Amino acid sequence: MATRIPVWTVDSFTSSPFSGNPAAVCLLIKDINDETKQKIAAEMNISETCFVTPINGDDFCQASLFSLRWFTPTDEVPLCGHATLAAATVLWKEKNNANSSIQFSTLSGILVAKHDGDQVQLDLPLHPG
Repeated sequence: MATRIPVWTVDSFTSSPFSGNPAAVCLLIKDINDETKQKIAAEMNISETCFVTPINGDDFCQASLFSLRWFTPTDEVPLCGHATLAAATVLWKEKNNANSSIQFSTLSGILVAKHDGDQVQLDLPLHPG
């Protein structure tokens, strides 16, 4: 039986549908190989598709530390702000994550997202990678 991967398309930097910067967010209970991630990103065919996996076996509702990787339709990238915002938004709005702060372990280091009402605040590195 094939693995089902839930996918959300989120428009960042906007409050209107079909505007802003779109990103696909894939929530993975267990990590999958990079080749499959790349194929999913190519199939989604938007600027970035991100893959979010809880670290330490926690679920999406309780975890405060996640692995986060970003893929374009052709390559993996070391950092993507709007897809990180999209990932945090899905965790808080769709998965009802209980934490006011979430950490993402990425190729650019640890990124912190903070939840304040309907707003998400990110701390991004000055020089990623």
